[in-house]
Amino acid sequence: MSRVIVLGAGVLGASVAYHLATAGAQVVVIEAGGPAAGTSSATFAMDVTHLKTPRTYYELNRDSAALHARLAEDLGGPSWRHPMPAIQWGDSDESQQGLRERALRLKSWGHPCRIADPSELRELAPAVDPAACTARDIVIHDQSAWYDAPLFVQRLLDRAATLGADIRYGLRAQALIRRGETVTGVETGTRRWEADWVVNCTGPDADRIAVLAGTDLPMTRIPGLVGESTPIPGLRLGAILATPEVDLRPAPGDRICSISWPVDALLPGQSDDALADRLHAGGQRVLPALRTARLAGARLGVRPVPADGLPLVGPHPDAPGLYHLVTHSGVNLAPELGRLAAQEIIEGSAEELTSYRVTRTMATSVRDESLTLMTTR
Repeated sequence: MSRVIVLGAGVLGASVAYHLATAGAQVVVIEAGGPAAGTSSATFAMDVTHLKTPRTYYELNRDSAALHARLAEDLGGPSWRHPMPAIQWGDSDESQQGLRERALRLKSWGHPCRIADPSELRELAPAVDPAACTARDIVIHDQSAWYDAPLFVQRLLDRAATLGADIRYGLRAQALIRRGETVTGVETGTRRWEADWVVNCTGPDADRIAVLAGTDLPMTRIPGLVGESTPIPGLRLGAILATPEVDLRPAPGDRICSISWPVDALLPGQSDDALADRLHAGGQRVLPALRTARLAGARLGVRPVPADGLPLVGPHPDAPGLYHLVTHSGVNLAPELGRLAAQEIIEGSAEELTSYRVTRTMATSVRDESLTLMTTR
């Protein structure tokens, strides 16, 4: 039986732990905070498959989105997955042309999306102010979804625990145990934990773990502000909205979740309170019902972002035994990356992960289109 320590109890750590426990591994999860305490609870958390390039990466995201649906059925109980269409529109000829070109490319890949008249916006999301969309056409992704990431994490960890996983909160990896070059465990204060594999799912802290092993990871951190409104009883937003100024989706408890790439572009800089006000004001211009609500909170999430936008997966040759799993869009990718990482740890290989090795030569330009969007607004 393989003994595996998973560092981090966010979406990636929870998924790896679940899939390892399902495969019969002896699993210990070590987390400094609580379940989904970091970036996993400060994320817009939607199906972002339509934003992913190149095609192989799009397909990885597509497969993971499909696995979200299967996991929700397999685990039963309240679902973290909420299917609904996603609607995009632009505010300039250039942005509208870009959306049309992306939609045509996606359709050629078999992705369910369509270019539609803005009148459909009024049918799918009548709560939207008609003046908020001045585009000639919109793009609709009919089979999208948003995710309740903290619930997703808790459901996976609960099932992993019933399969024997030992979940430990309030512990921080302070050193790695090594036998020669091989990583064989973790030290947390006065406690030593030994295993056959240590899996680094610590998100923004992942490069610190790599340094403990004498290696590094080609990654950076990109902050993002995620807002959530006070409850708006009676508001039924039937679609995820990706507008030029702000993205909006439903959230548990009759709330609205919001992010804004233009606002994030000002981080760090202006005060978080000023940016939160700007984020909420942008949402109010799209959804008039938000004018009756306050921003209940705005969390600053720190996205762990590999240099070329693609996941960093697997061990470094200078530190065998330490398996890295680092990506942005972690909520969407967690089911499939967790499954494949567990497969590789247990069986020794997962061909689908070949393109994402930590030792690959980084492209001179960003390959993931969603990262381009994130960093150029």
